[in-house]
Amino acid sequence: MPFFGDDKFSELSPLRRIPVFIDDQVSLCDSTVICEYLEERYPSPAVLPSGAVERARARWVEEFADTRLGSVAIWKIFYHAVVLPFVFGKERETDRIARAVAEDLPPVMDYLESLAPAEGFLFGEPGIADISVAAFACNLRWARSTPDAARWAKACAWFERTHALPAVAKVTRYGDTLMRTPPAEQRKALAGLGIALTETTLATTKPRRGPMTST
Repeated sequence: MPFFGDDKFSELSPLRRIPVFIDDQVSLCDSTVICEYLEERYPSPAVLPSGAVERARARWVEEFADTRLGSVAIWKIFYHAVVLPFVFGKERETDRIARAVAEDLPPVMDYLESLAPAEGFLFGEPGIADISVAAFACNLRWARSTPDAARWAKACAWFERTHALPAVAKVTRYGDTLMRTPPAEQRKALAGLGIALTETTLATTKPRRGPMTST
């Protein structure tokens, strides 16, 4: 969890955000940069479509997810519903969450509904556009603010198809487990799921906000 990262974590991720990716060549700390690096270094299987026009469209969907959808799902809903009470011990601001769900989320979902394919995925094979949008649907579910499937039927069905992909479902199961596990016990829980862990951790026992963290 980024809020429990130590000073070394701050060196790796100056904004104190996740994900952080390290391999034999680079250390990266932005999801978009990480995905594009992996796409270029390991082009198969591809997460971006092949044509220039569709690649540009896929990048836009990922950018919309990363900025506007993420801003609402993470910082206006999930952060106040989950992070503040369970990480920082603050009282849950139910009115603030309800306002975000009622006012901020619907325009985002309306736009995603206009983009959502009637079946399958946006550009044929599943890729970064589908995954980047569906990922935030998990945060909404964990915050008990799942979008109305009757109102946004195509978008919600698109999320479910993406969540059903084996690789996405695998990672989502990890998230579901961690959401039920206190921070101090999460490393043990991950090991129990069969995830290979580093010998050491960058975690501390006292949480702290990052330089761009909402209040």
